[in-house]
Amino acid sequence: MVVLNKIYTKTGDDGTTALGSGERRPKSDLRIEAYGTVDETNAVVGLIRLQTATAAPDVDQMLSRIQNDLFDLGADLATPDTGEDLGYEPLRITDAQVKAIENAIDALNRDLSPLRSFVLPGGSPAAAHLHLARTVSRRAERLMVDLASREAVNPAALRYMNRLSDYFFVASRYLNGKGDQDVLWVPGQNR
Repeated sequence: MVVLNKIYTKTGDDGTTALGSGERRPKSDLRIEAYGTVDETNAVVGLIRLQTATAAPDVDQMLSRIQNDLFDLGADLATPDTGEDLGYEPLRITDAQVKAIENAIDALNRDLSPLRSFVLPGGSPAAAHLHLARTVSRRAERLMVDLASREAVNPAALRYMNRLSDYFFVASRYLNGKGDQDVLWVPGQNR
């Protein structure tokens, strides 16, 4: 378990940070960017939960689970799989976590009418914030895909991030009156 007695260590003053393996890398390293953007996604989810705690407890419960999963994902990305024995079992995203996201998407999507247009970010405040979470999570996914082209990345972690942005999209529609209050794109409307 993590124990933090002192928040600042000064070890990063040289522009590097430690991975779970102990290896130090520049703070601009792609792996650091990837798990930093996962953390940013988690912060946006925290904002959404301020709005869903009482208004949409079913969505809030899933968002709580997602926040914990995102910390798992950060730990996964912070500990590269080099094949070396680390002396402990590193935390990895699992297919069960991916399946839980898929189940949550299916449950919310059941009540939604089919889309006839693309949806613009907006509607209710919670839905708008879910669109923000969707775009930040997509950025994290792009960074992870780039990282996976250079280093080993857990395939379940990549699947998780791909499904997560889908969950945010479906949840935004669900919170927009089950899609009835979606703001729809009208192609060429302002020509």
